[in-house]
Amino acid sequence: MRPMTVPSRPEAASLLLSLDPPPWHLAHSRAVAEVAGWLAARAERRSSGRLDPRLVEAAALLHDVDKLLPRDDPARLLAHGGGSAAWLTRAGAGELAGAVAAHPVTRLLEPDAAAWLAGLEPAAILVAYADKRAGQRLEPMATRFADWDRRYPGTWSPAERARAVALADELELRACSLAGVRPAEVSRLRWTGAAIGAARTRAGARAGARAGAGAAA
Repeated sequence: MRPMTVPSRPEAASLLLSLDPPPWHLAHSRAVAEVAGWLAARAERRSSGRLDPRLVEAAALLHDVDKLLPRDDPARLLAHGGGSAAWLTRAGAGELAGAVAAHPVTRLLEPDAAAWLAGLEPAAILVAYADKRAGQRLEPMATRFADWDRRYPGTWSPAERARAVALADELELRACSLAGVRPAEVSRLRWTGAAIGAARTRAGARAGARAGAGAAA
């Protein structure tokens, strides 16, 4: 993989497709990326250009890449989120690491979670919030928490869950304040289909060029 800082939309899609994501993973990554992109477009206008929507979009699309890594990949051995950040840094997209590492809901269970959330950068806030509003589609945070309860029983005690929900509510307040919207107004910016299509076209062209070179040899 060639060095890069903040990937373009097709470059971010190429990184994701290089790991051959299954349909459920791709659908989730696209949903999070499109919610994050919608929020980032509005937050950028309110921040006078101090927020980079490209970074938010790419980090959101690639936030779960550590779930796709082979079991012997060193990044797979790290905590979720940290593994994605490590792999992206290795791939030359280290600018995304901070926003990617901050997204797991389990981070809200850590003893320092309140202080950590208070100091979180805007890009990381938007990615973390988008992940809490998108499973396979855009949905309320309460639906996401119910889904985590079903999929990961025993992850938290009732007290821990209540604390995580309270901190997620604070995250929602901060994200929506950055974007200047109410939670019920959050939507999706439909950008990932074109980016994935462009990435697949480029991959096909490269494969064709290699095949042609091999035949000529």
